[in-house]
Amino acid sequence: MSVSLLRESIQYLKGVGPKRADVLAAEGIRTTADLLALYPRRYLDRTNVVRVADIQAPMLAVTVVGTVQRMRFHARRGRGSRFELTVTDGSGAFLTCVWFQRARAMSNLFKEGERIAFHGKVTLFSGRWSMSHPEFDRVDDAGPKLDTGRIIGLYPGHASFDEAGLSSRQVRRILFTWFKEKGAGLEDPLPADLAAEFHLMDGRSARRAIHFPKSREELDAATRRLKFEELFFFQLMMGAIRRRVRREAGPALHADGPLAIQFAERLPFTLTPGQVAALDDIRVDTAHGARMNRLLQGDVGSGKTVVAVIAALMAVDAGYQAAFLAPTEILAEQHFRTLSTWLAPLGLMVGLLTGSTPAAVRRATLDGLAQGSISVVVGTHAVIQEGVAFGALGLCIVDEQHRFGVMQRAALYEKGERPHILLMSATPIPRSLALTVYGDLDVTVIRDRPPGRKDIETRLLWEKRRGELYDLMRSEIAAGRQVYMVYPLVEESDAEELKDIKDAESGYREVSGAFPGVEVALVHGRMKAAEKEAAMQRFVRGEAAILVSTTVIEVGVDVPNASIMVIEHAERFGLSQLHQLRGRIGRGQHAATCVLMCDFKRSEASKTRLQAMVDTNDGFRISEVDLKLRGAGDFFGTRQSGLPAFRLADVAEDTDLVSVTRTAARSLLQDDPGLSRPEHRALRDYFQAFIAPDGLTMSRIG
Repeated sequence: MSVSLLRESIQYLKGVGPKRADVLAAEGIRTTADLLALYPRRYLDRTNVVRVADIQAPMLAVTVVGTVQRMRFHARRGRGSRFELTVTDGSGAFLTCVWFQRARAMSNLFKEGERIAFHGKVTLFSGRWSMSHPEFDRVDDAGPKLDTGRIIGLYPGHASFDEAGLSSRQVRRILFTWFKEKGAGLEDPLPADLAAEFHLMDGRSARRAIHFPKSREELDAATRRLKFEELFFFQLMMGAIRRRVRREAGPALHADGPLAIQFAERLPFTLTPGQVAALDDIRVDTAHGARMNRLLQGDVGSGKTVVAVIAALMAVDAGYQAAFLAPTEILAEQHFRTLSTWLAPLGLMVGLLTGSTPAAVRRATLDGLAQGSISVVVGTHAVIQEGVAFGALGLCIVDEQHRFGVMQRAALYEKGERPHILLMSATPIPRSLALTVYGDLDVTVIRDRPPGRKDIETRLLWEKRRGELYDLMRSEIAAGRQVYMVYPLVEESDAEELKDIKDAESGYREVSGAFPGVEVALVHGRMKAAEKEAAMQRFVRGEAAILVSTTVIEVGVDVPNASIMVIEHAERFGLSQLHQLRGRIGRGQHAATCVLMCDFKRSEASKTRLQAMVDTNDGFRISEVDLKLRGAGDFFGTRQSGLPAFRLADVAEDTDLVSVTRTAARSLLQDDPGLSRPEHRALRDYFQAFIAPDGLTMSRIG
């Protein structure tokens, strides 16, 4: 593919011009490559449009194209509001579309006389055909072409697009003109033998067909080809990063040094088979001078931290230092306390560096790191930024690594004297997602749990059964145990959609009143660090029996005496987050219970999500449900920075393509590491121009 052609500015394309170019640039569309990747968000298949008069029975998926004739908003107290409009399509019959959710907002989206394509389930209500909460698209190409039987692409709409006259029709015209005048200059970036092996449409045809499909079959073939390409290039990038890191030299660590042996002998428990296997992987990685680049993945409570500490001691035994990084100050402080307790008896000094570290302590810590007197430092990601000098950094451990993305990892690989990298994650992740997000890493999974760890009973309750919850809490508190109560908000909100949602500050007052004589602590993210730490320590020491909190305690807090986790408005949390919160209990010898307080009128997705929590404690099974419900992009609650924003591919659905593209990319790199063969020129040029991160050149891989 001609890289120069794809890099051309769209400003000078027919139908664009300076004004529209500025509008498109604001949405990230600046070059021809960006424009070609502005894929339709939906297609209006004129071959399947149904006339209202022809509907004879309820239908599950229908498209009706018509004119908005009449609109009515009904405001009702108690019973809720609704908005409805009537659509006529010239067939002599009418369709009613109705919205009960966000009715007021929906009433402002339409105008009488507009032509709209409505998509949804048709039912018979009061003798008329009706759609509830249909999807819809504005139709801008009225006239004779409406019934020509074409499949028409409908493009993402933005207010700025409308102001600049960039309707779907105009976008199609711009693209049609480009393909007519310059489309012949497109090269296929994938090698011909690869396209043939996987029965892929050629790249030029696929790029045209995705915008102007002649049939549903052609559209499917183009979509499959471009999904393959997205996944393949990402896997090629991950494989290239992995090969580069593996080629670099790393310090040789001591697998059986005295400190590591002493620490293991002092442990009050025996390592699980999974922990032993993980340590074996680390020993193999670090024994011969190659650089380790490994992910240690394990469910909540699987014992990853112990494995990481032994790895750190392997570095110290070999004369190096170790850095232990956490995504938040609270988690860093928790690790600092744990590591100090474990390593002080071995005569080792542990340092802490966070944004809250006092200036005098920070200077002393920096001096200790530079001189080598501090063997292990714990802190946030700032530990490895400029201004922090190590005497000899041999190992970098990153906890909760899913909060650090692919590009952040790539930057981490460049730090210091090329230390070994051990990443840890307590977020179980399905295989298809792991193959994508962690393609640059070797992966070890600890699937077993330490002896004595019990399954946690999980119950679903709603507000009318709060009395049962308080009885359970009183019983556990009377027995000397402690309780977490987690809320989705910090304080009461005036927002309409949040007005009935409980918040931590109100919850603190309510719980304090319901449990007179019981010490209740409050922790949330808006508190000052010192206040937060003081409240947390009261709970850790057992002085407070109840800790009211937001999700700030999702990770890092270890109180074995806590036996109950209450999650208010559990329907508002993702499965991964619910599982992390549940993992805060069940860490001692007592039976533990997680209570999910939820809205009785919860959605079907919420019911599925919460029932999965009741049915199993297995984080990997839960992760599969979570991926299906939420999709890959939002798997971690917020868009995970390590996951690329694929335009077409969906890791949750395209599992077969994830697997084959990974295999294909690794095979290609094995066969031609630098992509230097003539038949790979277009592939190399495209990869280097549009895919590879800064600093990654194929000449460094080969």
